Amino acid sequence: MISTLINPPKTIMEVYKMLPEGTLAELINGILYMSPAPKTNHQRIIFKIGTQITNFIEQGFGGEIFIAPCDVYLDEELNAVQPDVLFISKEKSNIVLEDGIYGSPDFIVEVLSPSNSKNDLEVKKELYERFLVKEYWIVDPIEKKAIGYSLQLGKFVSLKSSEGIITSPYFNQEFKF
Repeated sequence: MISTLINPPKTIMEVYKMLPEGTLAELINGILYMSPAPKTNHQRIIFKIGTQITNFIEQGFGGEIFIAPCDVYLDEELNAVQPDVLFISKEKSNIVLEDGIYGSPDFIVEVLSPSNSKNDLEVKKELYERFLVKEYWIVDPIEKKAIGYSLQLGKFVSLKSSEGIITSPYFNQEFKF
């Protein structure tokens, strides 16, 4: 059977938006990256961190938390990511739409997977800095280490690494994993 697209995509973002719902894919600097489903320990960690942040924000901090997969469109043409855990403040709630987040989250956590650790450690770090994410954490589930960055004057500054704990200046709170 031959099928024809009546309106073929003209941009890589249009291709991305045509992917089936639930596809684990990201568009970074115009390159489409696809990955398999995360391992169970990866899921345990993002659930644990997400639950702790949810409990914290419900005690008066406010805002909204999302767990992957959730599309975050950092721009209109070249960058759409699915961070493992992300937080949007009350002040930025207008970027949360029915089909995804359109703008930069305030806080992001990525849990390393063997297939994409370089992306999280280098490519996404640069991307999140460029799009002014206030705080970015990378969790290494094997080493049980958290590596954090805080945005200061438009540049990421390294935060103190911890074993099994995210110590967030943004929330002024610790989250264990």
